[in-house]
Amino acid sequence: MRLLFPMPGNEALAADLARLGGHRLGRIETRRFPDGESYLRLLDDVVGLDVELVASLARPDADFLALIFAADTARDLGAVSVGLIAPYLAYMRQDSRFKPGEAISSRSFARLLSSSFDRLLTIDPHLHRYPALAALYTMPAQALQAAPLLADWIAAEVATPLLVGPDAESEQWVAAVAARAGAPHMVLQKVRHGDRNVEITMPDLSAWRGHQPVLVDDIASSGRTLIEAAQLLTGQGLPRPVCAVVHALFAEDAYAQLQVAASRIVSCDTVRHPSNAIPVAALLAAALR
Repeated sequence: MRLLFPMPGNEALAADLARLGGHRLGRIETRRFPDGESYLRLLDDVVGLDVELVASLARPDADFLALIFAADTARDLGAVSVGLIAPYLAYMRQDSRFKPGEAISSRSFARLLSSSFDRLLTIDPHLHRYPALAALYTMPAQALQAAPLLADWIAAEVATPLLVGPDAESEQWVAAVAARAGAPHMVLQKVRHGDRNVEITMPDLSAWRGHQPVLVDDIASSGRTLIEAAQLLTGQGLPRPVCAVVHALFAEDAYAQLQVAASRIVSCDTVRHPSNAIPVAALLAAALR
């Protein structure tokens, strides 16, 4: 049995994990001092226990210090070990120095987390130029796959689906989702010119007009790739696509723009968002066992 502490905003997921895994659910008190500094207090005894902090790191900058304070406090108060359950793992996409002087923030973030935690459990981190989390993290780090969850939702909810991946890098992942869902798939070609500027090319899809396109992706951030792809699909006479993503970041007005182009948007609840329709608690709980 473990003691699970939810960081603010992660209470529902932590409660589900505790219930499914038979773990204890702890309580944390947090607030801001008048000068803006963080106050944190663990309200449950941790002596002799394995502690897990539950924190989706979708927008980490404002809450990162409180997370580190919680880990250090648990250790100081006698926890045997302190792990991090982060359904979404931040700072994975800056994995190279694209311009002189840039910070490779994925490495810096990994060093900070590895120095404070004994283990990491996450879902579909953005492993592009890194072969595995072990290339970055010095603590044991396990990456779970949400592809089966997406596939099962698509199989149950979408009639005659055609799965569409946003770029060549997604082909293996989309193929796995399609195989489990029992559906055909294809991938688009994408060139990214900036954070919000992407160029997508699409083959002739006239042979697939009897299918419901389903755009699948691991992360929706600016949303430009999904929006552009959705518009190209409808431009070829296909129905407005369903969009299914793992991590629903949706910066600024990306979600509102995608709602215009898509018939439905669903996501895993790795990041709290109105589109959440696919729970990940059972996946995480099984790994904790």
